[in-house]
Amino acid sequence: MAKVARVGKREELAFADEARTWAGICLSEKLSRNGDFILAYRDLSGAPLEPKMLIDCKDKLSISEIDISKLVRDAQERQISVGVLVAKDESQLRQVDTDCRWDRKENVWILRTTRQWLPRDLDVLKPLFERMRIQGSDFLDKNVALADEVRRTFADLARIEAELKKASKAIICASGSLTKYRSRLQSLCNGTAQKIASQPEMDDLSLAKAGD
Repeated sequence: MAKVARVGKREELAFADEARTWAGICLSEKLSRNGDFILAYRDLSGAPLEPKMLIDCKDKLSISEIDISKLVRDAQERQISVGVLVAKDESQLRQVDTDCRWDRKENVWILRTTRQWLPRDLDVLKPLFERMRIQGSDFLDKNVALADEVRRTFADLARIEAELKKASKAIICASGSLTKYRSRLQSLCNGTAQKIASQPEMDDLSLAKAGD
């Protein structure tokens, strides 16, 4: 348990260091209970804007439903309408997490994400947060179609990212093959050049023998 706590602590500190470099974002100090941090967009003066987001950082083999339930309870305790579960890596998310990354549970909107995805996810959600700030946290409740569109957007982004990963692997594979074939051709060229260079010596020897 102590080892797990140390891993969790390191992940929280690493997340905080990274999040504080994001433009237009403010992050609270580490919370003593009910979540890890409160994150929000900030105005020109640096003050946090609504809606505030309760952050729960996770670095474990797999996210569980207990983690989601705890985040919902913590958000309710703090009267925050948006909870964000941040896994260290995509592999730690379950299929159910990736299939429904934006969802509502017990009046709390939950975003399931990773440290790599979160800056992009916040950009996607920024227009919604602006409307929630103006019209209240129940803005999405009154616009079910919009909430569904957000879910489809995240699903589309996941498919695009998967295709990009395939393309990246293909490029790496092609680059490796290029290096291999270049080396082979270089060796063949060097071997041919050596044969050509030794050919005059062979011709001179043949002529000498013919003269004898």
